[in-house]
Amino acid sequence: MFELTVRDEFSAAHQLRGYEGACENLHGHNWKVEVAVRGSQLNEIGILIDFKELKKALKEILSELDHCHLNEHPAFRDLNPSSENLARFIFERLEEKLAGKPVEVFRVTVCETERSCASYFRG
Repeated sequence: MFELTVRDEFSAAHQLRGYEGACENLHGHNWKVEVAVRGSQLNEIGILIDFKELKKALKEILSELDHCHLNEHPAFRDLNPSSENLARFIFERLEEKLAGKPVEVFRVTVCETERSCASYFRG
C-alpha cells in the first residue's frame, strides 16, 4: 500500500453557531489543509497518482472556500463550519474529484492554527 500527502491552505472567516465564547463571533483563520490518499497499484512509470493532479483537485476545492464567509457557503448554511465539518467537506469533495482514479482518499486534516487541527477519515 502506498500513501501520498499534499498540503495547501486558504483564508476564510467563520463563526460557530451555538458556541458560547469568542468563536461565536465572526473571525478568520489561515487554514492549513493536508490530504492523504492511498492505493496499491502503481502505473507503468511507478507512480500512484501524479502529485500535480492531486494538488490541482485540492486547489479547486479550496478555491471555493478561499476568502469567503464560510457560514454563507451553501455547504455550511445549516451546518457549523467547524474544522471537523470542513475536513469532512473537503474529504467528500475530493472523493468526487478523484472518482475513477487508482487512489482512495484516506484522511483530510484541517488546521485553524498551528496547534489546533481536526481530521476526517472513514473508520
